[in-house]
Amino acid sequence: MSDDAEQPDTRRMPTLDKTPGSADERSESAPDAAAADKGGDGRTGRFWSARRVPAAVVALVLLAAAGLLLYDVVAVRAHHPAMAWRRWLARELATRHLDNPWVLAAAALAVVLGIWLIALALTPGLRQVLPMRPAAPDLRAGLDRAAAALVLRDRAMEVAGVQSVRMKVGRRKAKAHAVSHFRGLDEVRADLDVALGEGLRQLGLAHRLGLTVHVRRPKKG
Repeated sequence: MSDDAEQPDTRRMPTLDKTPGSADERSESAPDAAAADKGGDGRTGRFWSARRVPAAVVALVLLAAAGLLLYDVVAVRAHHPAMAWRRWLARELATRHLDNPWVLAAAALAVVLGIWLIALALTPGLRQVLPMRPAAPDLRAGLDRAAAALVLRDRAMEVAGVQSVRMKVGRRKAKAHAVSHFRGLDEVRADLDVALGEGLRQLGLAHRLGLTVHVRRPKKG
């Protein structure tokens, strides 16, 4: 059992408004907050990644290729011989057929890179961040999955009979693998369902996660 003084507080923290309101306004906002707590699912979407590294790599590669090609074209227009790589590329394109293995491999590589870039452009990313219910219209918050697993683990350790817990929080489901050294397994599992269900509710996530609890005895020896 873990000490209560070492457990992080999972209660909902108060939010500060930009402008102080009256007592009537505060009393009217209380039912709205309670209704938000009762709602299991929100409409908040996932956070989108900036994709700075892939975008920078693609931009640098295209800039270098375009600059090199432009330099060679200007050199040829100025009555200088073309670069060796350009003459080699023109010769290869003129002599190799479309069914050549090297041509097919280059085409396959280009298709894979294109699909990868399209997937990066159309998917949100940031899979480790779980969106939370918005506390204000212009405010968005997210919770790291590792932090959520740590909070749920500490809450599970408060259940009587639990010796250790291994929590895993995914995008749609939270899984708990607990070891109980006393009490009945069914009783411990029921208490864990209640404690972890309350913990998931107090996390304030936009989409309620499913919960799976496994309880076993410690291994002998």
